[in-house]
Amino acid sequence: MLPFFLARPPTGWGVITTRGRKTGKPRRKCIRVIRSGDKAYIVQLRPPELARARPSAIAAWVWNIRSNPNVTLRIRGGTFAGVARELTEPAELARAREAFCETVNPFDYGECDIHLRGLPTRSKIQELHRYWFDTGVPLVVDIAN
Repeated sequence: MLPFFLARPPTGWGVITTRGRKTGKPRRKCIRVIRSGDKAYIVQLRPPELARARPSAIAAWVWNIRSNPNVTLRIRGGTFAGVARELTEPAELARAREAFCETVNPFDYGECDIHLRGLPTRSKIQELHRYWFDTGVPLVVDIAN
């Protein structure tokens, strides 16, 4: 999906480019990203088994952000530079959860069809997004103007 997303990411999805913490090389990852003004909300997902067995497990791209928070985001509308950080402050987490979980885009219906049984509905998609947010690692990218 990476070449497709680099060429034209669907609304609500994109590609984050980080710098490898050991190599310094650019590393790209397809992600769900919801932009709200000058902020873009993303979540590092954890598979259910991993979320239960190792709730503190972190993906390599999040380790890269911890090492160097300067990232680029390729989303619908262009490529943007920004600074990524993990969310910890309760009010900011609430804003991020609202934006990430309640936004439903056309591509999300296909994503829901892959993860859940039955016909994808708006409420099922929102439930899936809430699960991802609650079991994952929420981050924000402060987009530079």
